[in-house]
Amino acid sequence: MFRRFSANFAVFSMLLDAALVAAMLFLSASIRYALNEWSFVKEVLAPVVLPWGLYLAFPIIWVGVLLLFSVYDGRRNLRVVDEFGSLTLGSILSAVAMAGILYFSYRETSRFLFLLFVVTTWLAMLVWRGVVRLAFRRQWSRNLQRRRVLILGAGVVGRRLEQQIQQQPFLGLEITGFLDDSPTKQSAPGVLGHLDQVRDIVQQKSIEDIIIALPLSAYQRLNQMVSILHDLPVRVWVIPDYFSLTMHRAAVEDFAGIPMLDLRAPALSEYQRMIKRAFDLFICVIGFPFALVAMGLVALAIRLEGPGPIFYCPLRVGENGRLFRMFKFRTMIVGADKLQSQVTKKDAQGHEIHKIPDDPRVTRVGRFLRRKSLDELPQILNVVRGEMSLVGPRPEMPELVDKYEPWQRKRFVVPQGMTGWWQVNGRSDRPMHLHTEDDLYYVQHYSIWLDLQILVRTVWVALRGKGAF
Repeated sequence: MFRRFSANFAVFSMLLDAALVAAMLFLSASIRYALNEWSFVKEVLAPVVLPWGLYLAFPIIWVGVLLLFSVYDGRRNLRVVDEFGSLTLGSILSAVAMAGILYFSYRETSRFLFLLFVVTTWLAMLVWRGVVRLAFRRQWSRNLQRRRVLILGAGVVGRRLEQQIQQQPFLGLEITGFLDDSPTKQSAPGVLGHLDQVRDIVQQKSIEDIIIALPLSAYQRLNQMVSILHDLPVRVWVIPDYFSLTMHRAAVEDFAGIPMLDLRAPALSEYQRMIKRAFDLFICVIGFPFALVAMGLVALAIRLEGPGPIFYCPLRVGENGRLFRMFKFRTMIVGADKLQSQVTKKDAQGHEIHKIPDDPRVTRVGRFLRRKSLDELPQILNVVRGEMSLVGPRPEMPELVDKYEPWQRKRFVVPQGMTGWWQVNGRSDRPMHLHTEDDLYYVQHYSIWLDLQILVRTVWVALRGKGAF
């Protein structure tokens, strides 16, 4: 149902991308000789003529890799950040593959020519997709080619679906109204009548899609509705009323030929999880030598300040509620946990506050480490072990999780992180267990680009030291 473009447009996109690859390769080769005047470009002695086989192989490779990244799937990449992200990652992999081909075949090819070709092709693909998105958005804003949707059920599920569709106009859907048997909903906005009127409404309003969003108590009407509509040219969709039971989202899985509803489907797809894990390991490998030097200096400072362990390894709740030991530098006096009750306070609403600015248990070195977030550095080991991610909701104390409401537990559907959306929007100024909505925002809007944004903002927040104690 939520298809951003048709199969015909997907085929057109593949052909256009293939043509762009060949055209940009030819253009790069044509202008390469003229670029000898640039001082940083190695001189070539004659105009470049590439083998014709590259003009055939490179478009096939690039388009093939983009197929693997689902760039041409009309049901995927609904958001611009997702599409451009998939396109960028696919282009990088394509460049690596094509560079390998050149290495084993035409090694004399100019490296600058190849880089010029890759960058211009990637930019051209981004530009035409951006133009098409703007054109489609303008077309949809004029109510052209919008699919008319009728929702059966004006309860919580139906209204939530209405909000989601209204927030995503690029889907090209228009809600015509609701049908509901409940007398209390007959006067509600958008309700057109009773469920028995569905056939007449479909024909009068030229409905193309019907979404059944009835509560569990009304599901005996489901078979009746499907039977009434069986001969009409409409698509029928069913939303099971199980939202209150899901951790984040539900997914249909096939088990021995039987479709089953997974109420705790992972928030991240296998592809997203793979990219996130590869990103974590890459950053850890690059940053570990620098982190190791910093950790050595911090450990020395803690040891010089006084006796006691250097590390503090509390029990924390990780992804899917699994417990693990989180590594931190010790920032408090020995035995600080036993004094927790002496510093715990309550706010005006009666919520317990476990971190206070003037905590007497924090050591002098510890106060500096907390302000600059250096006490979190050992968690890079948790990331390497797969217990945490660089970015995600912060691991919480088990005793606080026991007090969570069901909706708050949705923060555990993704790997917990060293830093996250909460850290760059307040840190200790806004107690984590009272601001779970920050973590849910991250879960609902996850992308590798959001991870990059958070990492960059974390560096700035840590340097400022604002809101940490």
